[in-house]
Amino acid sequence: MRVHLQLTGDPHGVADDVVALSRVGVDGVFTFEGPHDVFAPLIRATAVDEARDLDLMTNVAIAGPRSPLHLAHMAWDLQSYSGGRFRLGLGSQIRPHIEKRYGSAWGRPAARLGETVRAIGAIFDAWEHGTPLDFRGEFTTHTLMPPNFVPGPTGHGRPAVLMGGLGPVMTRTAAEVADGLLVMPFHSRAHLAERTLPAVEDGLSRRERYGAFSVIGQAMVAVGSDEGSLRAAVDGVAMLIAFYGSTPAYRPVLDASGRGDLQPELNALSKQGRFAEMRSLITDDDVATFAVVGSPAECATEIHDRFGGFASEICCYFPHYEPVSSDLSALVGHLQDAVVPSAG
Repeated sequence: MRVHLQLTGDPHGVADDVVALSRVGVDGVFTFEGPHDVFAPLIRATAVDEARDLDLMTNVAIAGPRSPLHLAHMAWDLQSYSGGRFRLGLGSQIRPHIEKRYGSAWGRPAARLGETVRAIGAIFDAWEHGTPLDFRGEFTTHTLMPPNFVPGPTGHGRPAVLMGGLGPVMTRTAAEVADGLLVMPFHSRAHLAERTLPAVEDGLSRRERYGAFSVIGQAMVAVGSDEGSLRAAVDGVAMLIAFYGSTPAYRPVLDASGRGDLQPELNALSKQGRFAEMRSLITDDDVATFAVVGSPAECATEIHDRFGGFASEICCYFPHYEPVSSDLSALVGHLQDAVVPSAG
């Protein structure tokens, strides 16, 4: 199983992070759109010698506030800089952030994101094959690409475009139009079985485009080889679960495991800034349900059991992790030793 870990995000520490993670033995690194730009660290990473064999991925870049052309240019250049090792992971975010943080328009997120993916594909075709650009969608139109604005082929093929998805409509759309699905890290086995995988099958049955489709698993991981380190890891993941669980749009994940009653209470506490109380509502059983918990070997077994039937790649999230820890190195080794089906 191929393993991807997150760059911590410090703009001044990208090179150190890449070196540390390459020594751990990871297959790739990814960024998320949080306190820092999602693309800039990956641009810096391409200049680090230790990154020359690492896959690079945005996980995820928020698509709605950006033009498909902006996204296409950034992906094309990163594909060139990295020698063909970049994948563009896109997501929709939730309404309050799109409207109040990004200052952008919200509405029909799955339809918008699916159209963005198709528009980027049309732009890629124009650049790679000289196909006349004639994309006319409901939300965006691209019909002009003079030769002096065409970057030309990267020499490494077009970068894959992935979609992050949680609900069935977004997940189905990803399987229909994208190169792959990034499974939301906030999930449970029940949610995967009842909502995610059936939606993937539905989307694949509607798929008209050519090319392989892959599912990339993602998980919050509380790993520790001794009682103290494991307890600290569980507490960190529990806080992340409380944060996700406070979001109304994510309640279906809690519902699938009979914990939907938590959502309004977590939401109310979050609005009051009572974060310690939010954490207290998350039990150890909740952490085991919505995350992965245990020693490096136990976590690797759980990840393989959860995703190994349909995913050959995993992105792991560790709140407040140290890239050079022995637990992390051991986990990566165990995961890479796991035998999983090839993506297809």
